Amino acid sequence: MTTARAPRAHRTPPGESGPVNWGEYAAAVHRWEVITGRAAPYPTQPGRHGRPVLAPPFVEWLMGLPPGWVTAEHLGLPRTAQLRALGNGVMPQQAAHALRHLLDDLTYLNRPPCLSPASATRRDRRSRVSRPPWADRGVTRPPGTAQATPAARTRRSDPRTRR
Repeated sequence: MTTARAPRAHRTPPGESGPVNWGEYAAAVHRWEVITGRAAPYPTQPGRHGRPVLAPPFVEWLMGLPPGWVTAEHLGLPRTAQLRALGNGVMPQQAAHALRHLLDDLTYLNRPPCLSPASATRRDRRSRVSRPPWADRGVTRPPGTAQATPAARTRRSDPRTRR
């Protein structure tokens, strides 16, 4: 059984200048060009045996890193080391997003626990702390998580009832 492959980006033949044919990815590439403010570099470069291989400047551009972040000449990194560094890296936008969510969760978890729901809501509005949607109803736990009863805690700790 043969499967249809997605069209690849094609580079113009060596010696001829021209744009890259991004195929079905043209809209996404154009969007990222607008966001980053830089034109997309060629996705491939000639390899040792003349076949095209992935170009590190293209990966650097895809990740939203500044030009030369790992591909600068003064670093003296070979192509494989550049790709390894990029592959082990984190996109700055994704890291910022993750940190924002982590800080929101930590802020919510470290609020004073003895406030009534009404006073907690007022305090959170003043301090502009984001809260999970279920917290607005005065609930202290996410839906679906119930506090265990003393009997259930005993059953859980009893070694005879373990599977």
